[in-house]
Amino acid sequence: MNASRLKQVRIYIGKHFRVFMNEKGWFIFVFAAIIAFAVSYVQNPQMFVFNLATRSGFLTLCFACTYIGIFNSIQTICKERDIIKREHRAGLHMSAYVISHVIWQGIVCLIEAVIFLGISAIFLHYPPYSLLPGPSLLCYFITYFLIIFAADMLALMVSAVVKTPNAAMTVMPFLLILEIIFSGALFPLNPPTDKIAGLTVCNYGMKAACISADYNHLKDTEKEKFSVILEDELKEEGWPVEKKDIDTILDEHYEAAINPAYEYTTANLVRQWLFMVLHSAVCAGIAIVSLEFIDRDRR
Repeated sequence: MNASRLKQVRIYIGKHFRVFMNEKGWFIFVFAAIIAFAVSYVQNPQMFVFNLATRSGFLTLCFACTYIGIFNSIQTICKERDIIKREHRAGLHMSAYVISHVIWQGIVCLIEAVIFLGISAIFLHYPPYSLLPGPSLLCYFITYFLIIFAADMLALMVSAVVKTPNAAMTVMPFLLILEIIFSGALFPLNPPTDKIAGLTVCNYGMKAACISADYNHLKDTEKEKFSVILEDELKEEGWPVEKKDIDTILDEHYEAAINPAYEYTTANLVRQWLFMVLHSAVCAGIAIVSLEFIDRDRR
């Protein structure tokens, strides 16, 4: 295969398309639609109103995007490892091969992000405000796309490192468990676990989603609950009660759950997006390096 890297990229993109059509790859879009419907339909109606409901809601949405991305390519490379080995010996550049996958999977992830956002928007009342000019849903679309794509690249890396589809499917549950544990949504992550969280897609996705929703300015679930309790107690004791008085008391004695990581600024949001882009690039780079040693495969 005496062709330039650019020509090889074009050839393999065409090959990916033919395989996609011949093997009914469109099913992954149906799969994405089913997942989007499931996680959106069950969301708490208080999402985007109360912070706790919003955080738990985004956890399911971001994890669903992560699952979709990993499912896309967890077996993509390892299932054709013997073919790749022969073509590598005939002149295939591994960088061209992996880049063709990156481009093709990027297209697939883009379509899946459109499907995911479109279905979720039917059931969820996304806030009308946005940190970016244009439609308010733009921030969420970019976030969902980058989560799916970064997870896809993570799975592509695993598919390049392992040698069999069975090994890839064995690794997949561990990846998903790590993603949900280190998302930062279930419990606070203290050193050194917060450093490990920086290696996961879901962690950056959660931050980007919560930033877009202006999480720190949503109603605080615990504060609202204590407000009702305090109002009932003051009424029982015969105190004249007004809502502004209750708010003043709680503001003085109750610290709102502000998370600096969810600061509502464009710079903070773009930072999370760039981390996911960097994550994707590193995974693709590791995939290339790993495949360069495919000739040492003794299978």
